[in-house]
Amino acid sequence: MENNKSFLWPEGILIALLALSGVFGVGFMMLLRPNTSEAQSRPTINVNDVAANIGTQQRIEKFKAVMLTSWQQQAQVKGLSYPVPSRFQGAIIESAKLTQGEKVIALTFDDGPWPETTKQVLDILKSNNIKGTFFVVGQNVKNYPELAKEIVGQGHIIANHTWHHWYHFFNQQAAAFEIDRTADLIYQITGVKTTLFRPPGGVMHNGLVAYAKGEKYAVVMWSADSTDYKLPAVPKLIDNVMKDSQPGGIVLMHDGGGNRSRTIQALPEIISNFRKQGYRFVTVPELLEIEDTQIKLLANKKS
Repeated sequence: MENNKSFLWPEGILIALLALSGVFGVGFMMLLRPNTSEAQSRPTINVNDVAANIGTQQRIEKFKAVMLTSWQQQAQVKGLSYPVPSRFQGAIIESAKLTQGEKVIALTFDDGPWPETTKQVLDILKSNNIKGTFFVVGQNVKNYPELAKEIVGQGHIIANHTWHHWYHFFNQQAAAFEIDRTADLIYQITGVKTTLFRPPGGVMHNGLVAYAKGEKYAVVMWSADSTDYKLPAVPKLIDNVMKDSQPGGIVLMHDGGGNRSRTIQALPEIISNFRKQGYRFVTVPELLEIEDTQIKLLANKKS
């Protein structure tokens, strides 16, 4: 599917980048390393060699940074996006209505990017070969742009969760500021034009959702709430997710906004439990694409 290509492309580039970095690093190290007999006969470490190796690593890191910047610029030019089917544009989604009962589930994470815990979530997802959907707060993207880049660079979906994460009423101008400013910064930092929005706290009638729907965002809610923001015990957090999850479901968790250590503890077991039940993990755009495809197939059969 075209959508799959969109979110896999950044990860492929970063994999290639790391491979190139490895080649350059090996090449430099071979040039700088003394031969075996010389090394064996020399009882002490040559300080000049150490300095040279450090310099090599610095050059490699600089090269990686240049390549990442180049990718970011290209993404901005191309306007990398994760489009959703037209039936979901301006719609409110709590889960996917799957006609074939396919056991798929979408893990979503709110309120990041956040120091330490966003990286920990990314590491857990990576080790399990899972792509998630991250609803980010604009001011956190501003404060931690490298984490936002890493979310996209690892092939996850990044989405809009307003600038301030406030709950009060917004007139249209204020709602536009909250959503548009966040969308603009996501694009500036990552090159992604997001089409997904989630209102803070799930508040539906304070002006934010009305504005987002008018701008054709898919307003993504959830069907299973971990309530990790209330800091339940880890077993309770896991149970909250599992008891309300069904095929086509959307799970709400948090990688930012506070102490998320219990989420980090619970996440591997949540993933394991879903897999034992035969679930496959998808992003929100993939989930909506599956529903759209099944609806079209059903319509074709009826006609």
